[in-house]
Amino acid sequence: MASNSSACSSYWVISGLALVLGAIVHQADARAFLVFGDSLVDSGNNNYLATTARADSYPYGIDYPTHQATGRFSNGLNIPDLISEQIGSESPLPYLSPELRGQKLLVGANFASAGIGILNDTGIQFLNIIRMHRQLEYFQQYQQRVGALIGAEKAKRLVNQSLILLTVGGNDFVNNYYLVPYSARSRQYDLPDYVKHLISEYKKLLMRLYNLGARRVLVTGTGPLGCVPAELATRSTNGGCSAELQRAAALYNPQLESMIIDVNRKIGSDVFIAANTHQMHADFVSNPQAYGFTTSKIACCGQGPYNGLGLCTLLSNLCPNRELYAFWDPFHPSEKANKIIVQQIMTGSTRYMKPMNLSTIMALDSRT
Repeated sequence: MASNSSACSSYWVISGLALVLGAIVHQADARAFLVFGDSLVDSGNNNYLATTARADSYPYGIDYPTHQATGRFSNGLNIPDLISEQIGSESPLPYLSPELRGQKLLVGANFASAGIGILNDTGIQFLNIIRMHRQLEYFQQYQQRVGALIGAEKAKRLVNQSLILLTVGGNDFVNNYYLVPYSARSRQYDLPDYVKHLISEYKKLLMRLYNLGARRVLVTGTGPLGCVPAELATRSTNGGCSAELQRAAALYNPQLESMIIDVNRKIGSDVFIAANTHQMHADFVSNPQAYGFTTSKIACCGQGPYNGLGLCTLLSNLCPNRELYAFWDPFHPSEKANKIIVQQIMTGSTRYMKPMNLSTIMALDSRT
């Protein structure tokens, strides 16, 4: 009996080891997910920084699986979490997280930092945040760390085959050009020229990403900037969206899409995918009831008109049912709104995703 028992336990040890090794091999073969950008996609990097741009205390995270604030600017899951769910992957950890090591590196990494923009002077009031040039430096560092784990050649393949999400640009308006009356940038440029400058600088970021190995990048535009509760609270006349910020979004988003098409043409491949998040937001902002919301003007968490002033804190007004609100706080969509956005990223027509949606990308790339 003893020898049978020993053989049996040896079998389970070997089987267990095979399962663990299989999981590691599978993870090495699975598609990594890399995230760059601002607070719409930050999953907690700013928790590790001395900055006021953070979401690490209640009621942030009230509907997150752990019901804890994680640094996500959401009541629950954010866009990277929901894309990860859709592609059957774990959500990548913040790059500054001490837990991001070993096999977790093969899942990917989130480099995003709340408050940043395309330009280095965007979000200066937040002090210590990870600006885009630094996010790209961390990306290089990440590749070296993955190379040390699985070898340089496999690391290069992992990056080439990774899915990348890039969400940046909104702060260049709300936390720069329109941050204060007569801001430095608004004195330097009229709005059309400022937009051209942003697009020119954004193009440099895209080419830098490409030169660092990125081959599939979802690039999101801005939402309807003038319609978020923060702008309704400070700029609205008669409850309407801010005309000036809406003008900014209307100038910026089409030019971003055109630039992406131009870059892809020059590269000779559909590396960059334009996600029309402006239209995705506009759908539920203009007709909230059609999506099950009671309001797209009032934030769930905040204070003042439209709950649009200041930060979402323990002292803020807090709605009891987040499912009824398109906006969680003065600037950021609720988890339910994020789900609507991600559904369009996954399956939306060319009205929303150009030249194709993420489901099509995943199907195409699985055959190569």
